[in-house]
Amino acid sequence: MQIATVSPVRPRICFLAYSHISQLAAPIIAEYAHKAEIEVVEGSFDVALSIARERIRSGSTDVFISAGANAAVLRTNLEVPVAIIQLDGFSLLQALIRARGISPKVGVVMYGRTIPELDDVKDILKLEVEQYAYQQPDEARRACLRLKDMGFDVIVGSSMVVEIAEQQGLSGILAYSLAGVRRGFDDAIELARVTRLESGRYQQLNSVLGNLQDAVLAVDRADQVIAINPRMQQLLDKRGIILGRALDSVAPELSLRPTMEAGVQERALVLRFAGRDWIANRTPIREYGDIVGAALTLYDAQVIAEAETSLRIQQRKRQVAAKYSFDDLIGASAPFQRAVHAARRFADTDLTVLIAGESGSGKELFAQAIHNASARSGQPFVALNCAAFPESLLESELFGYEEGAFTGSRRGGKRGLFETAHTGTLFLDEIGDMPLSLQTRLLRVLQEREIIRVGGVAPIPVDVRVIAATHQPLQQMMAERRFRQDLYYRINTLRLALPPLRQRQEDIAALALTLVARSLARLGSAFDAAQVLSPLMARLTAYDWPGNVRELENIADRIAVYLLQFADPAAIDYDGLREDCPELYAGEPAADEGDLKARLALELERNNGSRTLAAQKLGISRSTVWRWMKEQP
Repeated sequence: MQIATVSPVRPRICFLAYSHISQLAAPIIAEYAHKAEIEVVEGSFDVALSIARERIRSGSTDVFISAGANAAVLRTNLEVPVAIIQLDGFSLLQALIRARGISPKVGVVMYGRTIPELDDVKDILKLEVEQYAYQQPDEARRACLRLKDMGFDVIVGSSMVVEIAEQQGLSGILAYSLAGVRRGFDDAIELARVTRLESGRYQQLNSVLGNLQDAVLAVDRADQVIAINPRMQQLLDKRGIILGRALDSVAPELSLRPTMEAGVQERALVLRFAGRDWIANRTPIREYGDIVGAALTLYDAQVIAEAETSLRIQQRKRQVAAKYSFDDLIGASAPFQRAVHAARRFADTDLTVLIAGESGSGKELFAQAIHNASARSGQPFVALNCAAFPESLLESELFGYEEGAFTGSRRGGKRGLFETAHTGTLFLDEIGDMPLSLQTRLLRVLQEREIIRVGGVAPIPVDVRVIAATHQPLQQMMAERRFRQDLYYRINTLRLALPPLRQRQEDIAALALTLVARSLARLGSAFDAAQVLSPLMARLTAYDWPGNVRELENIADRIAVYLLQFADPAAIDYDGLREDCPELYAGEPAADEGDLKARLALELERNNGSRTLAAQKLGISRSTVWRWMKEQP
């Protein structure tokens, strides 16, 4: 199979010359026809310059090539690449040898300056050589007339000089060689290649700057504006043409002189300009370590604020995911394991689940674990606390609203949580606190699997699994007509009862170790949780935990913060924890030092003299035990 290739665009070269050198270059032009598009134009001085400028305006030429006076004029007056066919000594020597075959008297007329080195070779060549230099065509013509009057029959020089000599009946010898012309065209092709690369980069840069919504400009070391994009030009439009002017004279409030003087980049500056707030970046421009200018970028503060809002919305969308799985549930007690086993079975179905349990017993953790183990894993998990919103807001949160549904509603309306949770799971926490009017609407959604936004009329189908949770006695609430019976039986398809922490006492140690270790790590402490919790474990397991795991989390954080004041676990004064965690010391008076000293000997005897174990039993530090032992006679 053949693969089609795209040939690169050939460089476009304009050869500006007199007829004699263009005739000399004809073989080279034919030889290089496959490498470049070469246009040959005859003309000199002002004519050549006018032709070149027209080619630049039309964009038809990448590089010019010429020789002698034409090349000098083009290079002086144009800001585009010009390749020069150079006159080298070997080419001139060849020309003199050809001229000697005509006459021993040879005139040399060259552009710019004479060639002193000719005086060293004219005796070797047995030639009488007379040199003249010219700047303008009239000077070349006068030089040729003077040589003719002096009896010179042959003149060596540029293409224009050869033409003038022939017009005066003299023999003209072109000073350039074919090799020199070839080198000139090689230079022209390389210049065209580099020019195209730079032009491509410049066009890309201008395209990027032109499409930026931010306002950008740059100045040189003299504070003159050297680049400006349309957005900045629009801001400064009433101040006239900006490019090439000093920035301080156009907009002194945007001055970049301090940035160039300090040589330090300034970011996120708040700037008031053109009646608006902007975030500005000022950056020095360096070349080879030297500061040669500075750049200014203005970011619209309002756009940034809108982008931040959009980012927060996106982050919220990413947060509608369940973080916890069954591996994160800690507990080995029989009641807890029964709940885990039931939850795993429920995860294999798509039925509605009602989780019952006291506040803080981990209802949402179980809901997330069920979601992550279900076929809907990877889809949205959206949680809503029904007790956290007033009735009017709860309705719009659940079902969304159409534009204009109420005063202050968002343009375009808003999706509700049922729509957000589409294909995933909606967790309705504290469903027992949902108003009766919304219970009716929720029942319809569960039955029909479609919602109607507030202020809307068109039903929107939704595919959502509902997991509800409550700590309320729903059956008692039904009897008191505070909870709809038909909704209860709709959400109570699968029932999961979570045991309170006091009924899973053997799990307290493992939970406390995990929570305290997590809190210590968050606070940057290197304490070993098992070591520092050992003296407190009896108190932790004996406590009733009315707030369940949530209360244990709070106590764990308090313990970790208290421990931070001690550099060594051996120095921890556990009796001082009484103020931070009074729940663990409820009904127990502060220990008397004399009583503890009296019990010390007994604890040392019971623990085979271990000061560490004795200290743990007494709830004091090892250093305190050591001090009391030294005080004994």
